[in-house]
Amino acid sequence: MSHSDFRGYFREDELARAVYSEAAGIGRAIPAAVAVPVDAEDVVALVKWAAETGTKLIPRGSGSSMAGGAIGTGVVVDLSRINHLGRIDERDRTVWAEPGVLWATLDVAARRKGLRFPVDPSSGNFCTLGGMVATNASGAHTLRYGATRAWVNAIDCVFSDGDRAILTRGEPPPKRIGAINRFMRDVHGDIVASDKRRPIVHLGVRKESSGYAIHDYGTKADLIDLLVGSEGTLAIMVGIQLSLSPLPGATSSVLGSFPSLEAATKAATKAVESGASACELLDRTFLAYAASGGKADEKFRARMEGTAAILLAEVEAETADGAAAAAQQLAKAFSESGARDVDVALTPEAEHDLWELRHAASPILAGLEHSTSMQFIEDGAVPLPKLPEYVQGVRKALADREVSGVIFGHAGDAHVHVNPLVDVRQPDWRAKVSGLLDDVVALTARLGGTLSGEHGDGRIRTPLLKRVWHKDAVRAFALVKTAFDPANIFNPGVKVPLPNQQALGDIKYDPSLPPLPEKARTALDDLVNERAYDRFRLSLIGGSS
Repeated sequence: MSHSDFRGYFREDELARAVYSEAAGIGRAIPAAVAVPVDAEDVVALVKWAAETGTKLIPRGSGSSMAGGAIGTGVVVDLSRINHLGRIDERDRTVWAEPGVLWATLDVAARRKGLRFPVDPSSGNFCTLGGMVATNASGAHTLRYGATRAWVNAIDCVFSDGDRAILTRGEPPPKRIGAINRFMRDVHGDIVASDKRRPIVHLGVRKESSGYAIHDYGTKADLIDLLVGSEGTLAIMVGIQLSLSPLPGATSSVLGSFPSLEAATKAATKAVESGASACELLDRTFLAYAASGGKADEKFRARMEGTAAILLAEVEAETADGAAAAAQQLAKAFSESGARDVDVALTPEAEHDLWELRHAASPILAGLEHSTSMQFIEDGAVPLPKLPEYVQGVRKALADREVSGVIFGHAGDAHVHVNPLVDVRQPDWRAKVSGLLDDVVALTARLGGTLSGEHGDGRIRTPLLKRVWHKDAVRAFALVKTAFDPANIFNPGVKVPLPNQQALGDIKYDPSLPPLPEKARTALDDLVNERAYDRFRLSLIGGSS
């Protein structure tokens, strides 16, 4: 790179490129280089250079991306060094944060003020706020509080020609910004009219991280809604203003064991109607692995007999008595829906013990000798009444392909995570992966669902969007992308597919792939292990953890 205004790190050596070739998902793509800007002005300089040279840029946070949106063959732009957290405005309950701030960092700061950012992904200890905004991320408490989009007030952006501007929710977009002017002139009227003719939305789906938010934009005409969830394809975010909410006064939790998915879905519907803050699903496939662990006692194994699914729900209230009363009401609703056993936890200690079950299978899956847990059908969401049919369909697809797997997720949102367990020693393992993906995409389309509830489309799902979105939606996505980024320098192949793009490229577990340098392999294997990967990455680029 020769742009004199760029002051950050720019590496083209094999080790640096290898370290950024993978993320949390299954894909591998060796980048041409790695750029690590140190501030927003560095991003401006980098984007201007990319625009002049036609270089492709792939924005990246901590690498917690599942769908391949943070890897690619262009220049990976690591935004983790741009990580200043502003002062929390306690009166307005807002905060400005740079994209590299970790969710956990904001959580600690907000709780000191009696506040929280209630969107709480399971990767919160190491995912960045920039990545969350880029994918419209969610978490267990999205059931009550919604996904990231609803909590974003303003975004400080660098657009594809190097223009920088702050967009604020509810205010007219800035003038003299080329990308915005092109969009307003060429696309705004077209996509609003298209959405009015046929809403560009999956009706009945409660969580959506796929495509661009055309329907939200068509309803409110606010560019913030398009930028949130755009996965670095329309602009690079260098600052975000978020709203915060008060901490609950108290919580209580309820666990119910159900003999059928239909009964569990009926109970989940009642949890939604009651205002529960979370309602999680543990399918029998998950429970079978949890029961095989050393921590599973006789009571748990007895509970497993005849259980098709377990629901874990949380309620919030201003007082402990209020939370306890709400939990007892929900427990009654679970029983009326067909639960065989119901447990209520009214203290923090009891709640912790109850929710530990959600993590019971993870160490077992991590220790499997001959199977690899692969996330490529891990993010589907359907209308809530379709949840039993979806889970049963996934079970059948796994069985038909002779692949075992673990199913769990967010029951109240009918959003299901699936971890197929694939034996890469088998000669047909890749054909099984491809066939399983095809089966689940067809199932999702038939049920009117989305392929991505919270992780984004990335490079895996982008080529498949035409199978689950109407042709008007796919056309609208392309129009939006072209207006904001006509040279396609931002994350090409995400949201809008490249010619002949395939869903499955190189899979990092493929034993036939050339090995990465040992230091890179060790770091990437620690990607989700207490930020060990993050520490190595920062040492590589001259930072500190």
